[in-house]
Amino acid sequence: MKGINVKKFGLAFGLTGVLLYLGCIVLMVTVGRTGTITFFNSLLHGLDVTSIVRMDVPWWEAVIGIVETFILAWLIGACVAGFYNAAMRTGSKN
Repeated sequence: MKGINVKKFGLAFGLTGVLLYLGCIVLMVTVGRTGTITFFNSLLHGLDVTSIVRMDVPWWEAVIGIVETFILAWLIGACVAGFYNAAMRTGSKN
């Protein structure tokens, strides 16, 4: 069985993270504070985000958040692929 390309898998995770981050931005811009709170309270079933939602995020902070999200997600994807490949090499042959 073939291994996973670590860089490509990391890129896929990174871009997925950025897509989710951008989706959050679009959500906050389009539905406002109340809609954002309702969405995340529903998504996080049981957690109330009312006191932590901040709607006045400057553009530069959002850009930094996108970059950080990409880097963290890339590292997570690369680790998953690396661990998978390592397990494939040392795993039993079925």
